[in-house]
Amino acid sequence: MAADKGTGHRSGFSVEQNGINVISESQRKGRPHDLFWPWSAANVSVLGISYGAFLLGFGISFLQAGMAGAIGTVLSFLLVGFVSLAGKHGSAPTMVLSRAAFGVKGNALPAFISWLLLVGWETVLVSLATLAAATVFGRLGWGSSNGVKVVAFIAVAAVITLAGVVGFDWIMRLQAALTVALAVLTTGYIMLTMSHIRWPAIAAMPEGSVQSGIGAFVFALTGFGLGWVNSGSDYSRYLPRSSSGGGVVAWTTLGASVAPVILVLYGLLLAGSDAGLSKAIGTDPIGALTSLLPTWYLIPFSLVVVGGIVGGAVLDIYSSGLALLTLGLRVRRWQAALIDGVLMIIGTIIVVWVAGNFIAPFQGFLTTLGVPIAAWCGVFLADMALRRRDYAEEELYDARGRYGAMNPVAIVSLGFGTALGWGLVANSYAEWLSWQGYLLDPLGLGGRQGAWASANVGVLAGLAAGFLGQFIFAKGIVRRQEALIP
Repeated sequence: MAADKGTGHRSGFSVEQNGINVISESQRKGRPHDLFWPWSAANVSVLGISYGAFLLGFGISFLQAGMAGAIGTVLSFLLVGFVSLAGKHGSAPTMVLSRAAFGVKGNALPAFISWLLLVGWETVLVSLATLAAATVFGRLGWGSSNGVKVVAFIAVAAVITLAGVVGFDWIMRLQAALTVALAVLTTGYIMLTMSHIRWPAIAAMPEGSVQSGIGAFVFALTGFGLGWVNSGSDYSRYLPRSSSGGGVVAWTTLGASVAPVILVLYGLLLAGSDAGLSKAIGTDPIGALTSLLPTWYLIPFSLVVVGGIVGGAVLDIYSSGLALLTLGLRVRRWQAALIDGVLMIIGTIIVVWVAGNFIAPFQGFLTTLGVPIAAWCGVFLADMALRRRDYAEEELYDARGRYGAMNPVAIVSLGFGTALGWGLVANSYAEWLSWQGYLLDPLGLGGRQGAWASANVGVLAGLAAGFLGQFIFAKGIVRRQEALIP
């Protein structure tokens, strides 16, 4: 049964009534280039500059980090572009379309992983805003106490939650405005800090190992597009089915990746020029960047920070609400977004006031959930590649339909890809994650302390295993599904 089925927006200020239902023909609108705006605003964030320091933390040179960051970013968002194609064909959220591969009930597992990842990202982004606001207010002489942090994170969380509650049309308008404003203000930051670049220090950075370079590439992959693959169709589902498939992929990839590539490369220049700055970013990834700014630009900078975080988090909270509905929660879409907003606030309190260091739990979070979401992405893309017809819309909501209750091939592919992937990543960022990497020693890769430990190839292994498992063993299943007359 399609939950929260509605008629979309009316004129003026109103809450989107569509939930996880298929979008009706009368509501499909726009062109592929419209996808540029939401994905661009979600990724025009100065956090991209901090990624430069994160990548250099793998002990590699500027050239190695630049290649790893640029290639990893573009390829990861290309995956988002491919997933967005399903939205054009099925006009339903990503996690509903995933039922075609996993079965209507079997899809609960990847839907839960998706929901957890999205809520986690919401928490990360609001935590960043809170830490950065406290730093900016402190430099302005307005105080940086816990009270300031509380006010900052509640204000940001309120804006994000409101946008998620209101829904698609308002998010699209907000993202278009944010893209332009953030591009201008971020350019201002770059111009004001270029004098801090020290080319001799950058040139003197020694090259790292191949394994470390791969680790940096995987970190960029998981930190950017791989965290969005489970949301791709949520924003393309409103497009007419006659829209260009190539346009959907191209505009999604371009919009999402153009700003991060530029910002990561600039972040590499800053972090490579100043080891102290690079270290400070590990504790306060955005607030540390204020140390390079004149006082008069701190308020515009705070707008860049908040705007960039809002741009990313509103997509997260909108998609996390849809994932929660896909799990079977019987509430309205806006209520699901509100629930996630409350969880986001609780998570922020834990990260900001309990965790002592930001980058350690952040990297642990990305690696741990990056593996199963990569395996899911592989299964989903393989399923798309096998299909020759559009989805049977109504049967995506009926476990007795052609997609069935569970597809064991997809579920086993996801499970095997996840088990293989976790066995090939060494996650030392938190003690409770130290069990990962259990295959590094048996496979002769040097164990958890060896050269391959930092490469995190498990993410790539999970993606490949998920794709191959579904593509090889589910061909017959897909053909039988498509042979049925609607």
